[in-house]
Parts: sequence; C-alpha cells; structure tokens
Amino acid sequence: MITVRKSGERGHANHGWLDTYHTFSFATYYDPDHMGFRSLRVINEDVVAPGRGFGSHPHRDMEILTYVLSGTLAHQDSMGHTEQLGPNEIQRMSAGTGVVHSEFNGSRTEPVHLLQIWLEPQSLGIKPSYEQLAFTGEEKHNKFRQLASQNPVAGAAKIHQDVTLSVAEMDPKTTLNYALGSERHAWVHLIRGEMTMNGTALSSGDAVAVSQEKALELISTGSEASEVLVFDLA
Repeated sequence: MITVRKSGERGHANHGWLDTYHTFSFATYYDPDHMGFRSLRVINEDVVAPGRGFGSHPHRDMEILTYVLSGTLAHQDSMGHTEQLGPNEIQRMSAGTGVVHSEFNGSRTEPVHLLQIWLEPQSLGIKPSYEQLAFTGEEKHNKFRQLASQNPVAGAAKIHQDVTLSVAEMDPKTTLNYALGSERHAWVHLIRGEMTMNGTALSSGDAVAVSQEKALELISTGSEASEVLVFDLA
C-alpha cells in the first residue's frame, strides 16, 4: 500500500526569519490525518535567515535528527556541546530525561536550509546523549548511505528506536532498489529533484508512506540530480 503526501499539502508558516514546512502536525499546524507515521513524528523543512534561529528550549523523550541541506547550523546544548553542522553530516540528539539546546544560523550572510526529524524512542527516561558524524558526498552518490539506525553501521548515528534512516543522491536516469523486510514499513521523503517510487511520480518535498510492500524501486526521472531519504520502520 502506497500513500502519497504531496509537498504542497504540508503545513506551512513564514515568520520572516523562518520559512518552515511541516510534514506532520507541529506547533500551530494541526491535521488529525497527519500526526506521524509509525514512530516517525516530525519532519520539518526549515530555512532560517542569516544570524537568526531558535533560542534555548527544552526537549525530553525524543530522538532528534538534523540534516543540513545547505549553509551552517550552530548548535549548543546543556550537555556541553557547541558545534557547527553542515551538509553531509548527521546530528543525533537523544533528549531522554531532558535537555536544553539552541540552534542558530551560523552565518550572518547566508540562509541555512535543513531538515529536522523527530522519532519517538522505544523507552522513556534514557540518559541524554549527542552524536555528530560526517561523510563524503561520494558515499551517497547513486547508492544508499545509512545515516542512523538502532544497529548502525560505522559512520552512522545510533538511535533508540527500531528505525534505519538512509540517504541517496541520484544522477538523472539512475535506478536504486531498497528491500523491505517482513512486516517493515517505509517513509520515503524526496528532498529535491524528481523521481518515481514503485511507479508513483514524486517531486521535491513529496513523500510516500509504504506498507505491505517487499521492495522500493526509486528512479530519478528529472534532468538534475535527486536526493531522497528512506526511513525503514518497524
């Protein structure tokens, strides 16, 4: 079963300093038909103006992944981390019993474009922790590169939920296949470009919920490269 979530149907708010799209209900955007998918609770696509950002605020009992598409994000948290996050990196923060952090555009001249992802953890009240890992563009070129997993490969972040997140950047006319295990589900989010997923046409920002399928066939159909995230979920 395949259900398409079109980019233009997402929640949207433009606060001047922040232009944001919500795949699922978030903040003042509420849609009872789009509260999440399996343990996936949030995918926010944010563009933050130079020098602006989110001041210190708390989280608890959530796995938070951040993936920067362009620009630089400055991160600071109550665990003592002060970091800069850019493209081809994955940041994982397990909020657990509670953490306070801030996120700001690290540039005073260029916007930062990012995806922030929240996953509900398998267990509540874990010890807060943080990871930030970098990889090369070649590692995701015309192949899947694991970003995070409960049982991660080397170079991927460890998350406290039965989910594997992978990314691929595909040249035009390239095909990739992804096998789904028994009773697994997938959420496919097209970051940019055009493609088909099991014959369903997708454009930038579109997503697909997948259940009761054995495999995904992704074909990059546009004239420019495509980039896609695949969430493999219990």
